[in-house]
Amino acid sequence: MSEKLWGGRFSGDANDLFLKLGASINVDIKMANEDIDGSVAHAKMLNHSGIITDDELNQIVSGLSEIKTEFNNGDLEFSYQNEDIHMNVESVLTEKIGPVAGKLHTARSRNDQVALDFHLYLKNRLPDIISLIKKFQDELVNLADQNVETIMPGYTHLQHAQPISYAHYLMAYYEMLQRDVERFEFNQKHTDLSPIGAAALAGTTFPTDPHYTAGLLGFQKPYNNSIDAVSDRDFAIEFLSNASILMMHLSRLCEEICLWSSYEFKYIELSDEFSTGSSIMPQKKNPDMCELIRGKTGVVYGHLTALLATMKSLPLAYNKDLQEDKDGVFDTVENIAPILTLLTEMVATMKVNKDKMLESVQTDFSNATELADYLSAKGLPFRQAHRIAGELVAECINQGCYLQDLSLEKLHNYSELFEADIYEDLKPDVAIQRRRSFGSTGFTEVQKQINNAKLKGDH
Repeated sequence: MSEKLWGGRFSGDANDLFLKLGASINVDIKMANEDIDGSVAHAKMLNHSGIITDDELNQIVSGLSEIKTEFNNGDLEFSYQNEDIHMNVESVLTEKIGPVAGKLHTARSRNDQVALDFHLYLKNRLPDIISLIKKFQDELVNLADQNVETIMPGYTHLQHAQPISYAHYLMAYYEMLQRDVERFEFNQKHTDLSPIGAAALAGTTFPTDPHYTAGLLGFQKPYNNSIDAVSDRDFAIEFLSNASILMMHLSRLCEEICLWSSYEFKYIELSDEFSTGSSIMPQKKNPDMCELIRGKTGVVYGHLTALLATMKSLPLAYNKDLQEDKDGVFDTVENIAPILTLLTEMVATMKVNKDKMLESVQTDFSNATELADYLSAKGLPFRQAHRIAGELVAECINQGCYLQDLSLEKLHNYSELFEADIYEDLKPDVAIQRRRSFGSTGFTEVQKQINNAKLKGDH
């Protein structure tokens, strides 16, 4: 007869290679604390419902407490022979307190137990991830506040478009991250459901109280449907989806940091603390951290795709396929936290080369829109004004000069509407100051964005 905790109907032992392949202890060991906490709450519910005695409860809770301490001290080893974290903990508990340990599994299954552990794992970590995003936002706001009047070229198609405030650029990433915060906060709602009490899929004949267990573990409520409780992984998919969007935002920023720190741009310089050198080229200062984050983004995308593929066409309720639901989530959690921490510190220590940014908009045609707007404001249809501005840019390219270098006489060859005040409008700082529309790059509007972000941070 098999010695497995589920081995009653089996007359022989399972193939060892089959056990090694089927075991998940190497992955779900990361939920050991959650598994023990869930078991303590389940035991208290069994006692509360009159299913086990006070003495049995005390023995079980005491044994589980010892196991938790030993595990966190590194004094406990688990075996693939016991397959997963649940059976490993129960096996050790049985060694400690004897047959009474077998009462712990009354009115539950590994199906609702693993779902509970997974919910607890994410429930415990989502607040930390949200907090780290907010800290990064705070650093972006701080940097923006120092650079409201720092002027840089805004880009479309990676070509100079219009002069903008560097703070305005930074606040664009703040807004992306704010949406990330809101997505993870919503993710908490679906993580904050307790599946324990669903048992295998159909509930239990014992007089259990899932609401009581949920309350002990800090969940908002239990699942309404026991089949859904053990088969739902939407909360994990949501997490990986949110993480993928977050990583996409961080990857975009990192790509631009790589560009802005290059020899061709020199807009910023990273601290030596967050740069590496070359084994052969002595002059190199590489933004490796940013490149690694770009690479990690693809890994997180892969985890999302993998879990979606695992869940596709999966029949209700629990299936062994669901053993593959956790590894990608764990890896993503373990990568996001240090990435956010490092990015926050990297942005806090990088140097902004304000003069280089300003120079780049003084020797380009990013003020061409100002010229078109000038004519349009004097009554010329914008399409005609746009054409004249384009023709003047072509004129400058042929002459090897810029719009502000053209004489008023030359400008009159294209339109008599030009007056001497056009040269003021062509200045980058004036071009920015004149933009007063809501959410624009105007210095006043950018300061409003920063002040509003600071108010949010205070809350």
